[in-house]
Amino acid sequence: MKKVLGKAYRFSNSWTGTIIIVLFVIFFIAQAFRIPSGSMKDSLLIGDHLFAKKFAYGIPMPHIPFLEMSIMPWSDKLRLMDGDTPKRGDIVIFRYPHNVKQHFVKRCVALPGDELFILDKDLYIHHSEGDKWIKENFKEYETIVFAGKVWVKNPYMKNHPGIHHDDKIVNTGNSQLMPIFHFAPIRVNENNYFMMGDNRDHSNDSRFWGAVPYENIEGTPWFIYFSIDENWEIRWDRVGKTPTDLESPFNLDLARKERLAIKKDDHGIY
Repeated sequence: MKKVLGKAYRFSNSWTGTIIIVLFVIFFIAQAFRIPSGSMKDSLLIGDHLFAKKFAYGIPMPHIPFLEMSIMPWSDKLRLMDGDTPKRGDIVIFRYPHNVKQHFVKRCVALPGDELFILDKDLYIHHSEGDKWIKENFKEYETIVFAGKVWVKNPYMKNHPGIHHDDKIVNTGNSQLMPIFHFAPIRVNENNYFMMGDNRDHSNDSRFWGAVPYENIEGTPWFIYFSIDENWEIRWDRVGKTPTDLESPFNLDLARKERLAIKKDDHGIY
């Protein structure tokens, strides 16, 4: 046993061993990502650097960092092994369906079989479990009856207070922005997940390009290891925090103050 441990130790200290260990961690355990846009404000901010938990939803197909080249280039599969699936309200990191080399991070708002629509920016969901289950589990939420079904209005804002709308974004009839205000009822297909950004009026998400297939899902944010704002000041209060930590009133208040302190008008969708 001592000989085996000694050989393993010497191997781990070699350049080859170090590279293999680092790649193993990146491929199967944790990978570093940077939040480049504001689509998840106030939950995640531009400049947050986080580790993603790669094994949260099975095992995605390993890709070589930076090159985004699959370790199996002869296959177009994006998943090595199936596992757990996203739950409603999870923050999910996934490969953009129209460009799998690009990663997005959004919140899962609807599962396969769920139905949803948007009216005047408000999100309404009819959960696949049916009316009885909805009435038992959403007693404290506002519901409506539409098309003979019970729909829950904005079911995530209570538990995830980082979700918000921008009062500056109003309906001017711009067809490109129409999904923000009105989105026709749809049913999410099997093995697909409907994703939306918490910064609801500034998020390029499933409202514009459709649900995300399970095979595109890479993981979930684990914790922030570094964060820096637009003035290149380190946000020490965010370092080491998990997404759940960041939803505390104190951290959300800091995030809102930073957002409101930005004087330039923000009308982009990202």
